[in-house]
Amino acid sequence: MSALAPDHSSRYTIQPTVLQALRSPRLLTREVVAGLVVALALIPEAIAFSVVAGVDPRVGLFSSFVLAVVIAFTGGRPAMITAAAGAVALVIAPLAREHGADYLIATVILAGVIQIVLAVLGVAKLMRFIPRSVMVGFVNALAILIFVSQMPQLIDVPWPVYVLVAAGLGILVVWPRITRLIPGPLIAVVLLTAAVVVFGISVPNVGDQGELPQSLPSLLLPNVPLTWETLQIIAPYAFAVALVGLLESLMTAKLVDDITDTHSRKTREAWGLGVANLAAAFFGGTGGCAMIGQTMINVKTSGARTRISTFAAGIWVLVLVVLLGDVVAVIPMAALVAVMILVSVSTFDWHSIRPATLKRMPVSETLVMLVTVVATVWSHNLAIGVILGVLTAMVLFARRVAHFTTVTRTVDGEVARYRVDGALFFASSNDLTTQFDYAVDPPRVVIDMSRSHVWDASTVATLDAIVTKYERHGVTVEITGMNEATAAFHQRLTDRPDA
Repeated sequence: MSALAPDHSSRYTIQPTVLQALRSPRLLTREVVAGLVVALALIPEAIAFSVVAGVDPRVGLFSSFVLAVVIAFTGGRPAMITAAAGAVALVIAPLAREHGADYLIATVILAGVIQIVLAVLGVAKLMRFIPRSVMVGFVNALAILIFVSQMPQLIDVPWPVYVLVAAGLGILVVWPRITRLIPGPLIAVVLLTAAVVVFGISVPNVGDQGELPQSLPSLLLPNVPLTWETLQIIAPYAFAVALVGLLESLMTAKLVDDITDTHSRKTREAWGLGVANLAAAFFGGTGGCAMIGQTMINVKTSGARTRISTFAAGIWVLVLVVLLGDVVAVIPMAALVAVMILVSVSTFDWHSIRPATLKRMPVSETLVMLVTVVATVWSHNLAIGVILGVLTAMVLFARRVAHFTTVTRTVDGEVARYRVDGALFFASSNDLTTQFDYAVDPPRVVIDMSRSHVWDASTVATLDAIVTKYERHGVTVEITGMNEATAAFHQRLTDRPDA
């Protein structure tokens, strides 16, 4: 069954709480080890995203530490991983290159404030308007991007890299059949690192990705002038960071909800992300949001379910890069590539592209999914893909609903009666004026609206146009049967009384 298959049950699966996990050695071990596995996958990506954003690798690593620890307390989706993200790095990179690190930090501070304000305004409730076909496209595009992002580690590299990746994938597939007590990714990383060290195999490792920090992060304030000009520089980037971060975090939270059959508090997640970004900025870090790849490692691969795993991931990042930096540096990138390839394969909704599914699914649903996937993969921006997917779904839905509106005409002596059926809005009411026989109708026309509903001003204008056309022919028109909401709306926009 697909991970995104709708749940028709009104109940959610009961998940362990933080207190229950702390009291259970088995659950606590699972959460802490899951955090370790996530941290191992986070470190090279945080370094890579720092390079994309044009900042020191230590900035991305400290950001991931602060974001994960803070969101563990403030977030609304347990077990979701938040850290320095590629989408945010892409948005903020031009600002960092042109104006430097201080403006970057100021931008992240403003983005955090914007996210908190949007949360208070209820932006999380807009998630209900994202259709399932967009969610499927979002997941499939994400799986493709995760896979594609590993290609640089597989091109123009020594041949032992391919052997190590294949061995890592073999371990990840076989190990869960032996035991699930210890996550497969951790075993793969440990065994492949040991093999590289023992046999002296020369392959790219984590240390090659950038310098690891040697000390703890310190509190700081950006050195920027508090002027209108500064706001003009940072505001566009701050809004982009805030929207991209919220969109990815809320989409990821919804995905985890579906996978775990649990409910999360989206509004809390929205303002919690803003608080986490503020904290990261004041420690000199870049902005971030939910990391769906690492979240899938945490939730699907390692089986984590509580905030402990998120908190542990942040602590492990700090411990690994500060105290065990020399050990982390020798981990072969091939081990992490194998983990991310498995995440990509397990994230992709294979059910959605089966011939039987495509044959049964409406063409419009498949088209929306494809638009989301293509736009996301082409732009490397999940937010752009989701927005275009939603817009496509809206257009196709409006087009489909517009065809459900019908007009039926009957003549009873000196009275012509028209019955309008269906929802009336701009798409369905555009051709409404052409469905009346103005020249041949008798002196009195009754338009029965009892089986329809007026949704917008375009329809009110169309009804007025119909009445005006009849009046030019000396015909009296009576509009009857409007429901209370339609009558009130029509009365407010026209001077004509409603029957």
